Amino acid sequence: MLDSNKVAEFFNKCAPSWDDNTIRDEEKIKLILDNANVKKSAKVLDVACGTGVLIPDYLKREVASVKGIDISPAMIEKAREKFGSEENVSFVCGDVMNTDVGKDYDAIVVYNAFPHFADPEGLISRLSDLLAPGGTLTVAHGMGREHIDNHHKQGASEVSLGLISAEEMAELFNKKLKVTTMISTDEIYQLVGLKES
Repeated sequence: MLDSNKVAEFFNKCAPSWDDNTIRDEEKIKLILDNANVKKSAKVLDVACGTGVLIPDYLKREVASVKGIDISPAMIEKAREKFGSEENVSFVCGDVMNTDVGKDYDAIVVYNAFPHFADPEGLISRLSDLLAPGGTLTVAHGMGREHIDNHHKQGASEVSLGLISAEEMAELFNKKLKVTTMISTDEIYQLVGLKES
């Protein structure tokens, strides 16, 4: 079982150098956000937003608003430093499982973060409940499952459960959502679920 305090501590230590160590693949991010239906006028929740890596991408797409939540105070502090002046961007520090982040989102995105949540099924259920009818939930990684798991073994094993298979993830999604995208290759991992009206 993951300890959320340890997860927060781990990412607090990572926060100062996070942006310097972040590798962005613009084509992958575009594909992920296209599949996630992140578009103009959407209300977006970015779960485990870190330092706000995807905030510029949301703004380019002219979303109505984006709220980022992260369990790490240091990550949220960095995100606020970078994007605090954007009027349609806000941040909350807390555990999304028990923190009020509002509801009726058009798109909820969990990017490069899913293995750090202690209760995968509970997380999918909770986030599904926060979607507006017709909204989408996305769990995505900019690299394949094996690569993610190997990466976490290098120093994040205490704060990572490992990434479940796309098929297992689809089963969790199917309890509340209709799976519209399932990709699991060496290069990318993404599930998208639609909350039907």
